[in-house]
Amino acid sequence: MRFIVIVKFGTISLLKVIENEITVSLKSRPKGGKANLELIQKLADHFGISKDGIRIISGRPSKKKLVEINI
Repeated sequence: MRFIVIVKFGTISLLKVIENEITVSLKSRPKGGKANLELIQKLADHFGISKDGIRIISGRPSKKKLVEINI
């Protein structure tokens, strides 16, 4: 399944899924790919799958990403 993921930065933990859109809050800043790694981990935990089942298709340097999740 493909989802549009909107990333917000902050200390409040948030992961909300509405249809094909996911809004997620991350603590890591977008330096050296740390935020993308945290995003993949949060999505894997939420969907109960391996991190290998998640791929950022587009938007790696952006707050709005297209992500493929193999559920």
